[in-house]
Amino acid sequence: MKALLQRVTEAKVTVAEQTMGAIQKGLVVLLGVEHHDDEASAKKLAERVAGYRLFADEEGKTNLSVTDIGGELLVVSQFTLAADTNSGRRPSFSTAAKPEQAEQLYATFVSSLRALGLTVATGQFGADMQVHLVNDGPMTFLLDSHKYQRL
Repeated sequence: MKALLQRVTEAKVTVAEQTMGAIQKGLVVLLGVEHHDDEASAKKLAERVAGYRLFADEEGKTNLSVTDIGGELLVVSQFTLAADTNSGRRPSFSTAAKPEQAEQLYATFVSSLRALGLTVATGQFGADMQVHLVNDGPMTFLLDSHKYQRL
């Protein structure tokens, strides 16, 4: 499972010009689910995202997490993060989870963040969405649950 984190001052996701979710200061999380992901990896990645230090403290150092600042999250499913781009000129999606599995693990990830006390807005799973955001910094990080087996 991959989570692309973008620190934002505001963000929203729309479908057919209708706002599905919107946040102020916090994180946009683009979430890619692969076929070998499971519920445990979704929960552990949610904990990692909630505690990942991307926000400045009083001294300007990135020592605070979205939880620490009382920030919000906008979680958007993005299966293209599961693409294999190692060869050729067209991505392969052979490692992406089937939609049923991906939607279940996306829901587990979102509910895990909410269980940690965070405010979470979402897009619409499987829809053609437009994500509007103001990237703060810019600051963007990719977390890959398979590279962090110690989660």
